[in-house]
Amino acid sequence: MYRFSNTVIGFLNLFTLLASIPIIGGGLWMAKSSTTCEGFLQTPLLVVGFVVLIVSLAGFIGACFNVPWALWVYLLVMLVLIGTLLSLTIFGFVVTSQGGGVDVPGRVYKEYRLQDFSEWLKNRVKDPQYWRTIRSCILGSKTCSKLASWTPLDYLEKDMSPVQSGCCKPPTSCNYAMATMMSQDPDCYKWNNAMPFLCYECDSCKAGVLEDVRRDWRKLSVLNVVILVFLISIYSIGCCAFRNSRRSETDHPYGENRMSKVRPRWDYYWWRWLHDRREQLY
Repeated sequence: MYRFSNTVIGFLNLFTLLASIPIIGGGLWMAKSSTTCEGFLQTPLLVVGFVVLIVSLAGFIGACFNVPWALWVYLLVMLVLIGTLLSLTIFGFVVTSQGGGVDVPGRVYKEYRLQDFSEWLKNRVKDPQYWRTIRSCILGSKTCSKLASWTPLDYLEKDMSPVQSGCCKPPTSCNYAMATMMSQDPDCYKWNNAMPFLCYECDSCKAGVLEDVRRDWRKLSVLNVVILVFLISIYSIGCCAFRNSRRSETDHPYGENRMSKVRPRWDYYWWRWLHDRREQLY
């Protein structure tokens, strides 16, 4: 079982090395796409793909060919990845701890308020450049066109996604039959029946987008916890493989080094001298 850890690390890194190829391919394919939403994922996919490729290659070479420096680089990068992923996971849980919808009496769907979300998320959607990109993404996805054929009864009986609830209709509390709307929600003034406008500039639309982000980020944070456990397990096995590679240079705790092409360290000669002296004395 002396080289078991090296074998396990070798197979695991060969698997992740092959897995990085479709990740990079997906990022390159999205780079050629004209859809704004897909462009959002382009850079993260490419970064993740190349990092996994380099780390897996270093771990595979170090474990299978007994290259201590490659394993050392592998373990160092793995440690940085674990620390980064742990920080992002904690940050994700903190940022997404606020939010959620408000029940609407007599309706199945919920409505969302921008003030219910964390300051970091609110600052993101308040950035005009960022929101223009998101707005283009929603228009391109034709999310609101799916509600064009709804009847008034459908609005009472059917559910909506957070984006549909916030961006495709005015707030339910709006009453356009009134002569004055002084006490109405500010989003009521921003509503426009024209399909390119609707309620895309409403705070409720921004809140709906943030709710989608919050839900996805929560799922991703849970997945990150599973990945962290997996990475820490691999890191532990990698430490054993690194120790085995160092012992191939000098195996003095378990007997004389039998590898003729590897130059032993200075402490091997020191141990051999003590061993010979002890045999002479006894």
